[in-house]
Amino acid sequence: MTALDEKPGCDTSDMLTIHALFRRAFTDGPALVRGVADGDTARARAVGDHVQEVADALHHHHTGEDELLWDVLEQRAPACALHVGLMRAQHAQTAAQLEALGEVLPTWSASARSSDGEPVALTLEAVRDTLLAHLGQEESAILPTAATVMSQKEWGALHARGMASIPRERLLLQLGWILEVVPADERSGWLRANVPAPARLLWLVTGRRQFAAHRARIYG
Repeated sequence: MTALDEKPGCDTSDMLTIHALFRRAFTDGPALVRGVADGDTARARAVGDHVQEVADALHHHHTGEDELLWDVLEQRAPACALHVGLMRAQHAQTAAQLEALGEVLPTWSASARSSDGEPVALTLEAVRDTLLAHLGQEESAILPTAATVMSQKEWGALHARGMASIPRERLLLQLGWILEVVPADERSGWLRANVPAPARLLWLVTGRRQFAAHRARIYG
């Protein structure tokens, strides 16, 4: 790390991409569940696995912020304390909703009955509504403050924690989901800026094809 990495001031724009990913996943989730034909257990399992994966990713993302972000902001930017308190409350609300999702999702994934799927869709809608409000408020009230009081090294710890949570065999699939929320005319530049050359080559050779097949199993 350079001295610059240790000084206050960091680029928080990577969080906007992660937020776009969660917005997309939880906005699409209810329709994906309701779109599974009654009794189609193969598709219910595919959609159910996808929903569980993004739910786990959101929980891990929020846990990382709880551990690495809120205390720092409260200590260094006391005027941000009310905003941080709101973030903590919204995280707790989302955690309860994700716990409720975990209670109803396995039954539907196994049965593919529409009557079992509706509680899943309704719970996903609750997560979506909380999340859309939360992410917008985080972007307007939290990220600008973090950009001024946190160092790039401290901010990078959030990214490193998130990457460490992704199983190695899921990395290319995760890259595919991220690229879907990056504007098409910016994807090449985003890849060059964010993905090492060997991983970019792997994406071009095998990753794109793997992701297309994976996406088709979920979206049809």
